[in-house]
Amino acid sequence: MRLTFLGVRGSTPAPGADFVRYGGHTSCVALSAGPTSRPVLALDAGTGIRELTGLLAPDAFAGSILVSHLHWDHVQGIPFFAAGDRDGARAAMVVPAELGLSGRDLVARFMSPPSFPILPEGLKGAWTFEAREAEPFRAEGFDVLPFDVAHKGGRCFGYRVSSAGASIAYVPDHAPAAGVSDAALEAMRDVDALIHDAQFLDHERSRAVDYGHATIDEAVALAERVGARSLVLFHHGPHRTDAALDRIAETFGSDSVLVATQGMVLDLGCVPPDRGATTRPRVTPA
Repeated sequence: MRLTFLGVRGSTPAPGADFVRYGGHTSCVALSAGPTSRPVLALDAGTGIRELTGLLAPDAFAGSILVSHLHWDHVQGIPFFAAGDRDGARAAMVVPAELGLSGRDLVARFMSPPSFPILPEGLKGAWTFEAREAEPFRAEGFDVLPFDVAHKGGRCFGYRVSSAGASIAYVPDHAPAAGVSDAALEAMRDVDALIHDAQFLDHERSRAVDYGHATIDEAVALAERVGARSLVLFHHGPHRTDAALDRIAETFGSDSVLVATQGMVLDLGCVPPDRGATTRPRVTPA
């Protein structure tokens, strides 16, 4: 399984000279079956999904987009995803079920006039929009398990994604201090990589509580609790400069704790099983 980090910010994009090395796009991670396979699964559709077009060039997107929740920073790239907005594209978009609305109608709440000039039907290609409950399903050859996590402002999923013996848990927005259910703990247990909300530092805990996010210390503690083989600190605050993230990497970084960088590639399942080792990630820097 190959993961390419296309957007690693939370809340809002972070442009400018102070945000170049770690990147300024909001949440999106592309998945493929391996290094030689094209990405067919996108986790979230923040502004980072625009970068997926370059990975696919010259092809159109054909795959699924799993959205953790419908806050702007996780969906604002959809209408600007060129490889998905063209004839010949196929995109199956999954969102958490809520409010008794269809997937299409949930998307239309932020993608329709006067908030946006076109409706979901205005996207070219074959798009579907599905509102799902927290039940397992298959998508593009991957086993997917959505699970509810605590986050303010609507229903929010984490996703466990597995393929060929490798597994990840993608939990970009999460408030562990509000409680972690047994179902969520089990979904994150023993994954090869836990990609987790790391928007705040411990001295910013009051803001983390206000906005329904995690501190880095909470992310580290949760990774240890579920036995994750590696932790990827993700969803960096938009005010967190390259220099500030360097300090976070110095404080928390290790062989098993990584600070997400836009363009970073993570390969899972890179240790042959006949060597008697567990699956470990191989990281290609951005």
